[in-house]
Amino acid sequence: MDSVAVTEIGQFDAGLQELFCDYVPQVFRRADFRRWRAWGEWNDAYRAFALLEAGRVVANASVMRMRLLLEGREVTAYQLGAVGCLPSHRGRGLARVVMNAALDGCGEAPVLLFANPKVRQFYPRFGFQPQMQTLFSASYEAVPEGTPAPTLSLEEAAVRAGLTMLSSEGLPSTERFGARGYGAVASWPVANGFARPLRQLGTEAWVFAGVEGETLYLDDVFAREPFDLRAWIPRLIDQPIRDIRFGFTPERYWPGAVASGEDMEADLFVRNLHPSREANRFPVMAHT
Repeated sequence: MDSVAVTEIGQFDAGLQELFCDYVPQVFRRADFRRWRAWGEWNDAYRAFALLEAGRVVANASVMRMRLLLEGREVTAYQLGAVGCLPSHRGRGLARVVMNAALDGCGEAPVLLFANPKVRQFYPRFGFQPQMQTLFSASYEAVPEGTPAPTLSLEEAAVRAGLTMLSSEGLPSTERFGARGYGAVASWPVANGFARPLRQLGTEAWVFAGVEGETLYLDDVFAREPFDLRAWIPRLIDQPIRDIRFGFTPERYWPGAVASGEDMEADLFVRNLHPSREANRFPVMAHT
């Protein structure tokens, strides 16, 4: 099967992107790339390696070029996503073909992916190893106070540009095992309705955050300069809270946070990559 021609779909391949967008919801029921693409977020960092048959994509493995941070050191790496095959074409080795093509496109660079729990046995065949991810939390009682932090909409091009800028030029939420410049990754769950609201804390500090029950979930922080996140908590909540859970390693913004267990839903796999030996959590908004 490796002799089958794989087609690379890039930033300017509009017609092929349409075929890719047709493929995705047939394999991943809750996923769609159309809105994200319409926002102009498919940039030169994202490439899809697809098998085409009779004018449609039947199998695919995509790569997103990432600026990873490992213990404060920036490295170029890749994150895999949209790996799969149409149900009608399974059992023919097509997923292996596109995976090999995608990995060839990555060369010797580090690669990571967040797997579907049903296919955990698939990725070790390509040199991937499972990597534990840690949950972080902090006990913190607070009540709403002051003017609520404004909500920002990524429907607006200026907001998308602002997120791209803060992600590229600002402080990463973690340098232990994190990333920089992933605005186009963070916008994807927003475009699909999966993300918590984006809230503005001052002019150059934004967070994805939301309250569930008595817990404030802080999924990610994008900021130009260091700031006191704790001081903003009363303006991020609309009811009393008793604890905070972090979608990233919070050593910069909440050094007193504690490891509160393993993230059993992460299913992180890595190749040519050795994240921090300390407890860490790759930012959830940086997952493809």
